[in-house]
Amino acid sequence: MVTGKLYIISAPSGAGKTSLVKQLRGELDKLVVSVSHTTRSMRSGEKHGSDYFFVSVDEFKAMIEAQAFLEHAQVFDNFYGTAQKTVEYKLAQGLDVILEIDWQGAQQVRQMLSESISIFILPPSIDVLKQRLQNRGQDTEETITRRMRDAVTEMSHYPEFDYLIVNDDFSMALNQLKSIIIANRQLQHRQQQLLAPLLENLLN
Repeated sequence: MVTGKLYIISAPSGAGKTSLVKQLRGELDKLVVSVSHTTRSMRSGEKHGSDYFFVSVDEFKAMIEAQAFLEHAQVFDNFYGTAQKTVEYKLAQGLDVILEIDWQGAQQVRQMLSESISIFILPPSIDVLKQRLQNRGQDTEETITRRMRDAVTEMSHYPEFDYLIVNDDFSMALNQLKSIIIANRQLQHRQQQLLAPLLENLLN
């Protein structure tokens, strides 16, 4: 079976990463998003095991000690992490896996899985980014100010990523994101396994 590809997608809060990934999943088959563990509280409408695995701080720290995470980081006041076994299992099934993580997590994953592909989503401007955060209606002005400050730090790490996409026009950004995954699925070493019977027939 062909092994899947791991995609790291990062962006500052408010850049539209989650909306893009959600739409992408609906348009491409054999593509899944890894469900992370987090210590933050569950928000309205979220489900344990679907949006996140919601765990206590003690449970999270126990997983760190057991080296169960492919990556983990503290973001604001909470911890987030990706279970290594879950990702490896899905890749072994031939599924392409998306990790929605920040630049800290991306650095950790690249060290462990150097063949992963990383994509950074940028907003069209600082003003648009702030407006999107305000329009969500989820955060206080104090939190938005902190997110904007942290966004600059986040975006400064863009040179570490393989691809850059500006989410100005949603449809265009989605098509660009989709094209990266489709193109990588056509790589010779992946197609060689998938097309083995055809290649044998063509060459004999």
